Amino acid sequence: MKSSTKKHWQDFWDVADRISLEDVYGNDGRIVREISALGSLEGKKVLEVGAGSGRDAVHLATAGAEVWTLDYVSGSLELTISAAEKSGVKVQPVAGDALGKPFAENSFDIVFHQGLLEHFRDPLPLLVEDLRVLKPGGHLIVDVPQTFHYYTVGKKILIAMGKWFAGWETQFTPAQLERVGLEAGGELVRTYGDWMVPGLWYRAIRKVLVARLGIRLPMYPKGLPLGWLRKLMKEKRVALYSMMTIGVILRKPGSAE
Repeated sequence: MKSSTKKHWQDFWDVADRISLEDVYGNDGRIVREISALGSLEGKKVLEVGAGSGRDAVHLATAGAEVWTLDYVSGSLELTISAAEKSGVKVQPVAGDALGKPFAENSFDIVFHQGLLEHFRDPLPLLVEDLRVLKPGGHLIVDVPQTFHYYTVGKKILIAMGKWFAGWETQFTPAQLERVGLEAGGELVRTYGDWMVPGLWYRAIRKVLVARLGIRLPMYPKGLPLGWLRKLMKEKRVALYSMMTIGVILRKPGSAE
């Protein structure tokens, strides 16, 4: 079974660089929303591990944070630089390894990553390293795919066929993610989650139509079903086990300065 490699990710971001980010789904503001709920970002030192497209980093910088992004492939860092320049904000990209971050202990108020932890066969060392660079009292936000979702079924099939874009990937239940966060030395603040809206099938069809026929369906069609049920269930823990994406917010023990 193939592992995720640097080449996988460079190829992925090379393709993304040729696609308008307006046609690429983000996380619907989930990460920015969860971080903003922790309090004012003005002057906070924030690190995104696994730079992605840079959209979250830009939003946080716009809100007054001092933002660094860390990645080991140039494609992602280049997208981050481009996104920051277009928005007129400063984001500081750094090339480096997530397991050996080129930062001193107690450097950041907030560290976060999404779509990253699931690519590590042993997640513990990454979280330990995340907490190392956090200041005491700082927060770590970890966002991953949730196990009990049809996304997982399709992913496992593609991994077995050797067709998954990232080579290898796992997933977590809420309890598993909380447990590994505590084992790493963090204190659990809260667990959150989101359904994929619109659903995976709509997104897949939309992508095929854009790529092959140049037809662009609305990214977020009106009248999505079951919105009332989502609102009703959102705050109930059992709902986490039906969501595509979950996350934990961990606090580094100690007193904030």
